[in-house]
Amino acid sequence: MKKILAATLLSLASLGSAQAAEYVIDTQGMHASVQFRAKHLGYSWLYGRFNEFGGKFNYDEENPGETTVEVTIETSSLDSNHAERDNHLRSADFLDVEKFPQATFVSTGYKSGADGTGVLSGNLTLKGVTKPLSINVDIIGGGKDPWGGFRVGFEGTVTFASTDFGIDHPAVGDVEMILSIEGVRR
Repeated sequence: MKKILAATLLSLASLGSAQAAEYVIDTQGMHASVQFRAKHLGYSWLYGRFNEFGGKFNYDEENPGETTVEVTIETSSLDSNHAERDNHLRSADFLDVEKFPQATFVSTGYKSGADGTGVLSGNLTLKGVTKPLSINVDIIGGGKDPWGGFRVGFEGTVTFASTDFGIDHPAVGDVEMILSIEGVRR
């Protein structure tokens, strides 16, 4: 699911120095994260992340509406900082990672907003169910890095009902994902 966020990088249409290019999410340098939070029984927040994900996007500043994004998340990499709970979240009660080892996001469109914001639309596939989502995007920045490359960064957020993806457990309701992504131009 978190790889879904890589798609939001394409919202960098407001960066004048970027040119049409393909970007890869910087997971090697760990300059990206896919985090989530969900209310536990409606009483408190459960925070976690996915440790293994990746993706790429194409961005053309002259035509941001043609931006494309693809992200893949390894669902077994779920980490809520509690081994017993993680095993339960990986079970058929929640993500069923043995049957559905990956979640994917594929963009369908991008609309630039004001002041470095935008909305990335696409399809999230989680637990074998595909649904459309819209990710609110904030552009963090972009430019040359010290190694001669070019990078862009953003943060995206989206909230969805867990029941929309076949996760119908009384302990969890809506899930909020927070995607902090840095892409390296190829």
